[in-house]
Amino acid sequence: MTNAATALKAYDDQLRLEAEIIGASSHDLDGPLLRAVFGSRGFVTYRDLDGIRGSALDDLISATVAHFRDHTAVVSFEWKTRGHDRPPDLARRLLAHGLTADETETVMVGGAALLAVDKPRPDNVVVREVGATGDLAGDAAGVVALHHTVYGPHRGPSVEDLLSSIDNDPGNRWIITSGLDVVAAGRLSVVPDTEFAGLWGGATHPDWRGRGLYNSLLTVRARAAVDQGVHYLQSDCTAMSRPILERSGLIAITTTTPYLWTRPAN
Repeated sequence: MTNAATALKAYDDQLRLEAEIIGASSHDLDGPLLRAVFGSRGFVTYRDLDGIRGSALDDLISATVAHFRDHTAVVSFEWKTRGHDRPPDLARRLLAHGLTADETETVMVGGAALLAVDKPRPDNVVVREVGATGDLAGDAAGVVALHHTVYGPHRGPSVEDLLSSIDNDPGNRWIITSGLDVVAAGRLSVVPDTEFAGLWGGATHPDWRGRGLYNSLLTVRARAAVDQGVHYLQSDCTAMSRPILERSGLIAITTTTPYLWTRPAN
């Protein structure tokens, strides 16, 4: 059984900063912040804010907005906060600088071996790695279409961004298909030089929910993690997927809320 305090310390020590920008096309440091660019999207992370607060924090946020606005071509950037971050007024200050809060998710951690167990799924679907049939672009387009259906038309990477990220990390991506349609998808991101792998991009088409597809993707990713020597699996999960992960033995250690900046239209 994973201990929450131990898991949170391991998460903070191993999964923040460089571990979150694997595959970025560029990155730079500004004080405690690590700022990265992934195609058309920017990303901001940190281990902690080194006690910065008040007007100094306002200056840091303002400089970050100016950096992405004036020195990159990103369409948007995400400042990723956690529920145990300090100072407590960070969210209010981000909002005051024009960022908007996205959905809060729960950070969950558990042993990879706990999830590497077969569970039932429909007979009329196929679980396979992205690109296994030779049509990588078609699979990428299917995943993007699925994400647009599940999360909205402006959420997630474009087909081009997804293909670029696959070039940088060709393994550890799975889909479930029914005929020609991608009905569920998820990836495993093994973090080098850590005990962790992340469960990301999990999505199931609304018409296919409640049939065991999410569990099937958990199983295949957990087995791949165990095969690669991973001890912990970590997921930022929605209220919909949290009960599935809890039943599999993962525990909640904190929350995470993305604050988003979008470039103004000309």
